[in-house]
Amino acid sequence: MRLTDAINAHRPGSIVLQRPVVIAEAGVNHEGSMETARRLIDEAASSGADAIKFQTYKADTIAARNSPAYWDTTKEPTTSQHELFSKYDKFWKDEFESLRVHCDAAGIEFLSTPFDVGSAAFLADLMDVIKVSSSDLTNLPFIDILCGYGKPILLSTGASDLWEIGMAVDRIRAHGNPLVLMHCVLNYPTADADANLGMLLDLQHAFPDAVPGYSDHTVPDQEMRVTTTAALLGAVIIEKHFTHDKTLPGNDHYHAMDAADMANLARRLDQTWAILGSFRKAALPAEAPARANARRSLVAARDIPAGTVIAAADLTWKRPAHGISPQQYDAVIGRTATEDIAADVLLQWSMIS
Repeated sequence: MRLTDAINAHRPGSIVLQRPVVIAEAGVNHEGSMETARRLIDEAASSGADAIKFQTYKADTIAARNSPAYWDTTKEPTTSQHELFSKYDKFWKDEFESLRVHCDAAGIEFLSTPFDVGSAAFLADLMDVIKVSSSDLTNLPFIDILCGYGKPILLSTGASDLWEIGMAVDRIRAHGNPLVLMHCVLNYPTADADANLGMLLDLQHAFPDAVPGYSDHTVPDQEMRVTTTAALLGAVIIEKHFTHDKTLPGNDHYHAMDAADMANLARRLDQTWAILGSFRKAALPAEAPARANARRSLVAARDIPAGTVIAAADLTWKRPAHGISPQQYDAVIGRTATEDIAADVLLQWSMIS
């Protein structure tokens, strides 16, 4: 499913949980290689991701030269944001246009997060939705510019308080853009104990007209507990970092999913939605034998001669449900037996008048 379809299908307050659209967040795990970027697209598409997202920036427009690291430097040893971003800021308009074409051929939706006005200008023509990074949640003038493209906004909410989110939401609402609020913990990697998926519910309560989503930075496990739990809490869009090789040092490789993880997540979501089944309570065809044989009928508690006005003492209830249902108990009391009814016989409507 495409992101816009998932956004349009969301019904606030509905009891129906949508199987989430999954974004493989490749970021800059291509490390400046178009060959690697195309490989990431192909592996994401073949392993069940619905969309793949890159990041677009220039080091000089995203960070001052003395900007300190905020990641785990035992995993990514670069201590300056500007220095790290300088390693991966080589892709620009031509490269992303080419990657969009490759995504179309692979059957996966293309996205890239713009981190400056220049990248937003050309990316807006390549995408149906626009992602706003948690780092830009308070960057209201930039949000104004992004909303000006008239497309749905996916807003990550990492490292923010509810009042800060409210300011950004009000700004986006003023422009009229459809909005997805992505719960996010801005810590790389995020410990499972810090995932705080309950915040998804707080966001839905505070902003019921926004589509709920989740941007995940936890390390994937075999059970995919964090992501599947987020889906069960209502996340319509789930974003998870993605790499072709989790053993590579640095950057976002160490907390990302690879193709095997993505395929595992897709299977587990399929299994979860198969278990969820219908969201409307009704008896199932598989329950027909139980309805017929495990439910009860009204039964003669003693011999009831023809002409007897049936009283409570004449009745009991036993399995199976091949006679008059106990639901009709009040309707049977006071009627007359039209034939002799032996004790332990299931009552039928033809036996009474």
